[in-house]
Amino acid sequence: MEKVDYETLKRGGFMRQKQKDNFSLRLQVVGGMLTVKNLKKIAEVAEKYGEGYVHLTSRQGVEIPFIKLPDIEEVKEELLLGECNPGVSGPRVRTVTACQGNVICPSGNIDSYDIAKKLNDRYFGRELPHKFKFGVTGCQNNCLKAEENDVGIKGALEVKWLEEKCILCGACEKVCRSHAITIKDGKVNVDYNKCNYCGRCAKSCPTDAWDTESAYIISFGGTFGNSISKGFSPLPLITSEEQLFRVTDAAIQFFDDYAKKSERFKFTIDRVGQEEFIKKMEEAYYS
Repeated sequence: MEKVDYETLKRGGFMRQKQKDNFSLRLQVVGGMLTVKNLKKIAEVAEKYGEGYVHLTSRQGVEIPFIKLPDIEEVKEELLLGECNPGVSGPRVRTVTACQGNVICPSGNIDSYDIAKKLNDRYFGRELPHKFKFGVTGCQNNCLKAEENDVGIKGALEVKWLEEKCILCGACEKVCRSHAITIKDGKVNVDYNKCNYCGRCAKSCPTDAWDTESAYIISFGGTFGNSISKGFSPLPLITSEEQLFRVTDAAIQFFDDYAKKSERFKFTIDRVGQEEFIKKMEEAYYS
């Protein structure tokens, strides 16, 4: 009998079940987005080769359980007809998750899905000492829980008050949850040390009296599972995609260079030292 290469199957998204020669197939769902074509093909495969249902994972993924070992190649061919790609498991970069961002959500400050696609194209499946997760969320509502990821990206809005357009209605002061805005002596004052870049002031303004620019807040070293840790954000706002990808390149390379086998990113940073890690990230940020 031919020996089954379980590691290769796992790398291709086929995870062993308790039931012998049964696998749960993890699909690649970038940013939580599936087309009708995808959904129809997933349903067909689940009905024909599985048990007629799918599992929705906590990271926006779809898994089809009870795929039989002899059917694996046929399942992969069937899924390709629906433009569905397998995900990955094990020590490599996982599918990037994202909220819907500013294309759909009124609170969104960035196009989260677009950034997720670009990150996924750049890193998905890269072999590393341990699993590595990216999450992209559009604003301070943080629906994607960015800081739970090895690298989290949060949409921000830099704001600047435009005095000539302002009617001093007070809407911005009322909606500012960080109490960074005060109106006094006929002027709007912004305490940027308190500002969290949520953009609520600009979005509430009836006269567009704010100049705005989308930006990114990046966090490092989040975990959720056996160990729960909130990622930290040592860098100033990132103001361009080019700068963002310089930093993400540097972060993932730091992990590749310094991590021990089966060590998560957070623990690599802790072991090597936050000071050394931040130095590397600042070099990428300012280069």
